[in-house]
Parts: sequence; structure tokens; C-alpha cells
Amino acid sequence: MASKELIKQLENTIENVPDFPIPGIQFKDISPIFLNPKLYEDVIEDLVKFSKGKIDAVCGIESRGYLFGIAIAVALEVPFILIRKKGKLPPPIVSEKYNLEYGSAEIETREGQIKKGQRVLIHDDLLATGGTTEAAAKLVEKQGATVAQFSFLSVLKDLKGDEKLRKFNAEIYHILEY
Repeated sequence: MASKELIKQLENTIENVPDFPIPGIQFKDISPIFLNPKLYEDVIEDLVKFSKGKIDAVCGIESRGYLFGIAIAVALEVPFILIRKKGKLPPPIVSEKYNLEYGSAEIETREGQIKKGQRVLIHDDLLATGGTTEAAAKLVEKQGATVAQFSFLSVLKDLKGDEKLRKFNAEIYHILEY
């Protein structure tokens, strides 16, 4: 869906930072996108096209999922719902635990903000292994809503995170692939 021009401009804008945060990792720094308001608008426009008329709410995953997720929700005139790390939201909350490579983590949202029957877009900046996004989808379903879509600025294809998301029978979209 994304134009070749948008993809090229993003590839030329996102900075590759070798060996960050640890040796061997090639960190993709998206912060330069925010120095170019027109490019940011183009990204939002592309992500909005994917979801227009198909969703009732946007859930953004802390914290970089907020950077584009809020703008998507505003453009679509639908609610934006925060999905945060454990302990960051006041009660009442709904939570979902998930496994990490070593240990586990937990995400939460405020009870009652996701409505039963809503079609929800879950947005984050990056899809890697899919663990956090899968937990976010379970959190949405736990409240009686349906995950209709997942969207990402980029995916790390070799980590196969999309495989964890297929069970939700939702559309999956990304602009960039590494």
C-alpha cells in the first residue's frame, strides 16, 4: 500500500545505529522522522488509509506505539486507548502477562475503555518477535472486543512476529521491512 516514494524517503531518514543497545544489534532510530512534519504526515496518511472504515478504536502499545497511534485515531475520529506496562495506569485495570526470552512481563489498560464488540486496531512502531503485540491482542479480546487490524511502521521479518498474530484473523500491515 505504501508508495515507493514514501518507503524510499523513510529508508533515507531512519538512522541505523550499529551495536545499540548491545553489540550485534542494528537499532533503527525513527526519531529523525519527527524532524520532518511532512514525512510524519505522509506516514500517518498511509497508516490511516489501511484502517479507514474498518475500526472503532486504536490501541497503542507503550511507548512508541503512541507516536503514530494517537494521530491515526485522531485522523479516523475514533478513540485512542493506552496499553501500558504494569503499574503505570490507575485502577481499575485489565492486565495480560506474557513471556519474554528470560522472564515475563505484563501490560495493562484501563477497564471499560475498550468496549465490547469494538473492532480494534493495535498499533506499534515495530513488530519484532510479536510477544508484546500478541499480549495486547489478548488484552483486547479479554474485554469482548475484536482485533480487526495490526499496523506497524516496520517489521523485522526474520523474527517472524507475524506468525504469532495470524491466530487473531486480523489484517496485518507495515510500511517497512528489515
